[in-house]
Amino acid sequence: MKQPLEGIRIADFSHVMAGPFASHILRLMGAEVIKIEPKSGDQFRNYGGDRRFDGMSPAFIAANVGKKSIALDLKDPEELEIARKIVSKSDIFLENFRPGVIERLGLGYDAVKALRGDVIYCSVSGYGQTGPQRDWPAIDNIVQATSGMMMLSGAEGDPPVRVGFPIVDTLTGQTAAVAILGALMQRERSGEGAYIDVSMLDASLAFMTSALTPYLVTGNNIKRLGNTGYSGLPTADLFETKDGRHVSLGVVQDNQFAALVKHIGCERWLEDARFATPDARRANFEAMRDELRQVFVTRDAADWEHELSAAGIPCGMIRRVDEAAQLCSKDSLLHLAVQGLPVSGPVAVPNIGFKMEPGEPGTDHSPPHIDENRAEILAWLEAEGEDK
Repeated sequence: MKQPLEGIRIADFSHVMAGPFASHILRLMGAEVIKIEPKSGDQFRNYGGDRRFDGMSPAFIAANVGKKSIALDLKDPEELEIARKIVSKSDIFLENFRPGVIERLGLGYDAVKALRGDVIYCSVSGYGQTGPQRDWPAIDNIVQATSGMMMLSGAEGDPPVRVGFPIVDTLTGQTAAVAILGALMQRERSGEGAYIDVSMLDASLAFMTSALTPYLVTGNNIKRLGNTGYSGLPTADLFETKDGRHVSLGVVQDNQFAALVKHIGCERWLEDARFATPDARRANFEAMRDELRQVFVTRDAADWEHELSAAGIPCGMIRRVDEAAQLCSKDSLLHLAVQGLPVSGPVAVPNIGFKMEPGEPGTDHSPPHIDENRAEILAWLEAEGEDK
């Protein structure tokens, strides 16, 4: 069965994470992605401290499976012409250089539109192509800082806390992918291409709507709640268990609270004015949490997770990433043979994050080595030229 984006081609001039993650999502839905790299390769190829993985770092693998690679020096007129030919035969142009750089290389929107009138041109940058911050350099942790994201984690009075993975890069890539899909649908109806300006800051602020919108409506910042859930209830918090581990409880609805107190034999809480309603539980936050602490320390984390979840009460054991990986279902991972790695056997990477029938996402093609597909791409361009 064909995938939904089969027949769509992307000329991908992006590097590191935000741009490549956008084309990664589209590749897993069937698009052909031609990755145009500098002669030295995408910087992410050598990312991390383990030099054994240089050229094919885990971070690079994470966002480049199934793509084709050609390395071009865009300052060389002959190599730029190769890039122009690829672009002329592509539906989507994707780049994430600093604003102004791609224009100086001769591949700005107007130049590309002259090559392909219905092109969907997507630029990804830190602060957008216009505005006072357009020339500011930005990477993930910088935008975590400037967007306010670092002041949402942790508790009131704590120092700023960075989200522990490049969330801005991946959410920006996801935003760009959604925008491109919308532009493809628009082109299907109107025949017109589009110019898309994706800002890491704007994407982050949109992603943070549950924190930003309350401020925009009320004028007040939401409180930093540490490990307490968005509801601010003591029944949506972290609790230590008998084995020294922790579970996260997510009881935010009255029916869930009733089920919890019944399951643990604490029906008296329903008669206690301090705990009988959500507002009362918020007003008596520490008292309610102390009661819960005394309960949860009596059982192991895995037991609580299993029992409460089975009873319809939201509860999850805190896991490390290696433990969480054991929960991956068969279809949620892709197993790929990647040549040249200092590990044996196939490499597993996450699939796109959803299932769909027909058109199941995924690929069985590994990420490319630098310039791996040069001969194939040049032969294709030559054959296309002869067909005219």
